[in-house]
Amino acid sequence: MDIDSIECVSSIDMDEDEIIQQYHHPFSSSKAPHNHIINNGVLNPTIHPATSVHELLECPVCTNSMYPPIHQCRNGHTLCSTCKTRVQNRCPTCRQELGDIRCLALEKVAESLELPCKYYSFGCPEIFPYYSKVKHEAICNFRPYNCPYAGSECSASGDIPYLVTHLRDDHKVDMHSGCTFNHRYVKSNPREVENATWMLTVFHCFGQYFCLHFEAFQLGMAPVYMAFLRFMGDEMEARNYSYSLEVGGYGRKLTWEGTPRSVRDSHRKVRDSHDGLIIQRNMALFFSGGDRKELKLRVTGRIWKEQQNPDGGACIPNLCS
Repeated sequence: MDIDSIECVSSIDMDEDEIIQQYHHPFSSSKAPHNHIINNGVLNPTIHPATSVHELLECPVCTNSMYPPIHQCRNGHTLCSTCKTRVQNRCPTCRQELGDIRCLALEKVAESLELPCKYYSFGCPEIFPYYSKVKHEAICNFRPYNCPYAGSECSASGDIPYLVTHLRDDHKVDMHSGCTFNHRYVKSNPREVENATWMLTVFHCFGQYFCLHFEAFQLGMAPVYMAFLRFMGDEMEARNYSYSLEVGGYGRKLTWEGTPRSVRDSHRKVRDSHDGLIIQRNMALFFSGGDRKELKLRVTGRIWKEQQNPDGGACIPNLCS
């Protein structure tokens, strides 16, 4: 994927303190994988009494929590249904054939448990029955965010302070403060449209972080350029903000106004939903001027916070200076 040049005409570089928060699965363990043995519906007395119920529900193969159906071999060794297919129906402990034996005793034990959300170290205070915990964790507001960088398939994840530091130090993205911007995007060969991506820019304003994306792709048969903003936070909080984008030249201009999408939505999802300023290539080259052999687009914009009017109930913009 090509990364093309970007010139930032205005904005001041931020000087942020580095905040790197280490996180881990709250139930992870540095212990070696252990064997779970249940015979005739009774926990084997060879298991140390200090072993927690959660450890009993941990699959010895993938170390994830087990959910019905929980399988066991004839000797009582348990594992999850996903790993049962991975081990080719052979017990990873004693190598006996697994068959279709369910560990009903352990499934019943799990029904009686109430456990905290695995993101409790990120601030989630919720406690759930064992079987409904996973459903909550899939949508938990405290779950880690994925890296919003669009120039590569980055696997980093964490809270917002961690990702801001990660973007600055690892991806070397442009970091700016203020809620207005004036960028110039340049591409030497505008005929090459597919998968052209410019460097991500991160803005800090209203105490929040926003990611400005600019890229080129095929919209059907038509090559287009697109600019859009994403909010580094959850969708509900993103709705408190609005932004506008403008591009033009030679007496013409295109404008866009909308609500930034949360980084919970991948940049590709936002792009494919066309939720941003879309510029047809011919129009982009017209704005660039010259002999149309080089793309030179100037994109300006601003971010503002919507505030509720205590008198009329309508939202009024709060513009930063």
